[in-house]
Amino acid sequence: MAGYLNGIPCVDLAARPLWKRELSWLFGGKLFTTERAAKFWRRRVAPLEGTVMKATGGRARLSVGIPVLMLTATGARSGKQYETPLAYFTDGDDVVLIASNYGRDRHPSWYHNLLAHPDCELHIGPRGGRFVAHEATGADRDRLYALAADRLNKGWNTYEQRTDGIRTIPVLRLSPN
Repeated sequence: MAGYLNGIPCVDLAARPLWKRELSWLFGGKLFTTERAAKFWRRRVAPLEGTVMKATGGRARLSVGIPVLMLTATGARSGKQYETPLAYFTDGDDVVLIASNYGRDRHPSWYHNLLAHPDCELHIGPRGGRFVAHEATGADRDRLYALAADRLNKGWNTYEQRTDGIRTIPVLRLSPN
């Protein structure tokens, strides 16, 4: 799948080269799946991801080997706009996001924001546009999660084990608006 979805580069995981999968696992998944390392990434590195992407117009990021975009969503309670850097891939005509929250026992705030206000924006530097979010369910959710855990970030397998019996990690489809 070549091209763009409303300004966002398509990332076809089925065609993703093995070296990119292994690179992301080595520098992201393998090193940052323990609770302590995930906490460090969440608190120290992830907040810098958006700053780096903004400063470089989306040309550089800290997540090596993993495609990252910026989600701008409206707060569920506050109504304020929030920007969050997130790993993504595409499936058909949708951008797919995984609400893993580093394997923590609750969903990330951006997930709640999208449930309350599904209209959002996705950007990578100056490219991007408006999207509408909806949650993938059933076999579609399971297929997308398995694909992401196998070909994008193997750390999500650890996160899924960590949340087993606590919560099911949501998968969201974002369609161009």
